[in-house]
Amino acid sequence: MYKAAVMGDYDSIYGFATIGLETFAETDPDKASETLDRLAQNEFAVVYITESLAAKIQKTIDKYKETMLPSIILIPGISDNTGAGVEGVKKSVEQAIGSDILFGSNQ
Repeated sequence: MYKAAVMGDYDSIYGFATIGLETFAETDPDKASETLDRLAQNEFAVVYITESLAAKIQKTIDKYKETMLPSIILIPGISDNTGAGVEGVKKSVEQAIGSDILFGSNQ
């Protein structure tokens, strides 16, 4: 059975354990890259990563962009948010439906 995980600083991710996600409190980029590689090899289908941590391990994340699993989804943390999570969702929807979902809205 596939699993889901969340990675980031402790304060941003600790609540996700209550909904059944495995949490990995990481702030060091090298350790976070190792953790992501380990999760990818151990049947994790979805890995949520805080935007601030993702910015530090982008090279590792890029290795999984063309693979089926894991699906890596950026989420905002409690600080140092970049907007990359929203931008990633926007690009995915644009690709799927061929339209800018935020066109004409207040950004």
